[in-house]
Parts: sequence; C-alpha cells; structure tokens
Amino acid sequence: MKVVRNGVVSICSALAIGAFATHAAAETLDLEKDELKLGFIKLTDMAPLAIAYEKGFFEDEGLYVTLEPQANWKVLLDRVITGELDGAHMLAGQPLAATIGYGTKAHIVTPFSMDLNGNGITVSNAVWDMMKANVATDADGKIVHPIKADALKPVVEKFRADGKPFNLGMVFPVSTHNYELRYWLASGNINPGFYSPADVSGQIKGDALLSVTPPPQMPATLEAGTIVGYSVGEPWNQAAVFKGIGVPVVTDYEIWKNNPEKVFGLTQEFVDQNPNTTLALTKALIRAAMWLDENNNANRAEAVEILSRKEYVGADAKVIANSMTGTFEYEKGDKRDVPDFNVFFRYNATFPFYSDAVWYLTQMRRWGQIPEFKDDAWYAETAKSVYKPDIYLKAAKMLVEEGKAKDADFPWNSDGYKAPTADFIDAINYDGKSPNAYIDSLKIGLKGHQKIEGAEVVGG
Repeated sequence: MKVVRNGVVSICSALAIGAFATHAAAETLDLEKDELKLGFIKLTDMAPLAIAYEKGFFEDEGLYVTLEPQANWKVLLDRVITGELDGAHMLAGQPLAATIGYGTKAHIVTPFSMDLNGNGITVSNAVWDMMKANVATDADGKIVHPIKADALKPVVEKFRADGKPFNLGMVFPVSTHNYELRYWLASGNINPGFYSPADVSGQIKGDALLSVTPPPQMPATLEAGTIVGYSVGEPWNQAAVFKGIGVPVVTDYEIWKNNPEKVFGLTQEFVDQNPNTTLALTKALIRAAMWLDENNNANRAEAVEILSRKEYVGADAKVIANSMTGTFEYEKGDKRDVPDFNVFFRYNATFPFYSDAVWYLTQMRRWGQIPEFKDDAWYAETAKSVYKPDIYLKAAKMLVEEGKAKDADFPWNSDGYKAPTADFIDAINYDGKSPNAYIDSLKIGLKGHQKIEGAEVVGG
C-alpha cells in the first residue's frame, strides 16, 4: 500500500500491515526497526529512493518507509542527526564534513553511493555571449566540448575591471557542486576563494565569489541577476535552457569523468543499533539502482514520469528527460548524446569507494575547510570511518544468494580504492592513496603546511 499526504510519500510494507505474513523476502532479516522516515532534496539523483518505493523494493525487505522532501541540505542533515529522519539522500561531502567537525559535528556514515555524474555549470545568457569569443568551434561552427574555464577568465577580468563582483551560486559549502565548480574555475586559473576558521564565506582572495543558493531557486536567482552562473544538479541546468535564461557550459562528467555524486547517509548510532535494518535499506537501494540502469537504461522513461510527480522532484517531465535519458542540451537546440550523464549502477556506481571520500577531503583541504595539514594516514582513516563497503558487500551477497543480482556486478576483491586516474578536465592524475602529493600537484589551492591567516596564505 502507498499513501501520499501533503507531498510526503509512505510505503506500507507487507510485513508492517500484516497482509502477507509469509512474504519470503520480508523474512530474510530480523529487522530492529521497520518504520522509517527518509529525507531527500528535489533532484533527479534522489531516484534510487523513489524507485525503491515505487517498485516495492523497500516493501520486499519488510520496511515501512516514508519519503519526505526537505527544505535544504542543512535542514536535511540536522534532522538526520537529531533522529527526526532515519537516513537521507546526501551530498557526498556531508557525512565527511560532519564526521570531521566542519559545520555540525556528528558521525555520519554511508554504505551506499547513489550515483555518478549528474551536475552541470550554467552561466547567464550575457556571460555566455561574452565567453563565446573564447570558445573553439568545429568545421561546422558547432561548439567544441568540453568548454574549459579558460574561456571564462577574460569575462571575470572584465567584471573586475568594471568594478562588478562575479557572483556564482552553488548549493552548499561541502557539496559536490561547490568542489566541481571550484575545480573547473581553478583549472582555468580563476581563484574561487578560500575558507578559514574565522571566515567561512569561502571568498577569501576569490576572483569569483561563490555563495549558497538552494537548487530549485537557481534559475530564478539567475534570472533576477543576483548571480551570473551556478553549479547544480538536474533538472535545474536544463530548466535554464527551457526558460531561455542561461546556457549550461560544462557537465561534471567533463570535469571529472564518472565522479561520485550523492550518497545515502545514516548516523553511526543508527547503524550500530539497527544493523539488519541498515542491510535491508542497502539491499533495496542496490536493487533500485540496478533497475534504473538495466537493459541499457530501458527503464529511464518510466523513471522520468515517476520523478516528475510533485511528491518527488516535481519538475516538468520533458526537463527531467533532457538529461535522464542519455542526452544533455547545452544551448537551446544543441542537444548531444551523453549516455553516462546519469549513472546509477554501472561502473560500480553504488559502491562506497574510500578513494572517492579521499578526493572530497583533498578539496576540503585545498580550499581551507580543513585548515591545517593532515598526513596521508589521516585521509585513509577518515575515509574508512565514513564509507562502509563491508555493509554494502554484505547486502550485495544477500541479493546474489536470493537470485536478485549477479555475482559479476560487484567488486568483491576491491581494497576500496579505484585505480589512479587523470580523467579530469585538466588531466592531473589523482591517486587516492597519495592525497598530499595530489594536493601539491594542483595549481591553485593550499599545499603542504600552508594555511589562511587573515586574508593571506601563509606557511609552506
């Protein structure tokens, strides 16, 4: 049974309502807690939660689940910490930041990575008109992608010469969007600014000034002229195209190929008290991710219809479909095939790799959110305290034994680290086992024992 009240979706499991007491799947785990409230933000990458609900995967695990949209990322995190939410769709940086005490301090963990890719960077029409002169075209006059931030640098300099701030929006200080936007800007020699313990604006020494705007408000804020560009997840880049107010210039797939995006976050306390419930949740989410990618994305049209409902993302289905069905539209009418823009299961998308966690920590250190030098062992230990591949693999093993998943689909022998990769827009190699060497290889940002004092970078 499913119920929608005031935009909140509830699932009544067979076990919970006693309708099918002999349901085999529901008896596989002795659940410590079967009534759960899970939070999400209205973005297409919350899809595994919606699909686990709609396709009965939560129900199969004996779970009575309520899915509840949250006002913003801070509210969502705070409600998980207080126990008002049992778990939530989270920014990859949120469990890490909370665990190390940047912002609200709490030990948050993740047994499940929700997706790869899915973000973009959009600029206003006026900024795009200024950028175009610096962007390469092919023989047919078509824009060549990826567009590097080098094309934006003269625009930023023009704003500065005219005494205007170059204001950009991102969704949260520890969001993937913030770090991707910063990475792209810095790769084009544009300083996105530093954080310090005394100044958490993130704008110290910044050539561009980044600030927080909630995802659904991005297009309206751009249209109002408060910001001249933003980094956000879908469908809010494609919304700018449909509204004719902006142009997405680069996707996160082009900034870092197959980058991790959102995670499913829980408190360590919840996991300790409810190990079987955590396994059941992970099983249901793995099945949802498999469904989203199976048969070469054959289910995406149905997923788009589900996500367009007001209780989930609530955006026009055509806007969601623009990126969820293997394409991405840059300028109006310039729609291109990007089959991996949204990935939910293939390429081990759902596995919580330590190396993904370490990358986010390197960016926190790079921009001063981690104000002091940390040795390589600290990065590894922090990643292992937050990312829980052991829970993921235990859930995966159960699915394989139940005949609901294939053994070949999971990285059973992984040490938690992906192979080093240079699949970044600036082709700089990243090795998760050598975070300090990686930080030191980046052109702009804190290195070694450097820190921010006042408005200056000091030390070495």
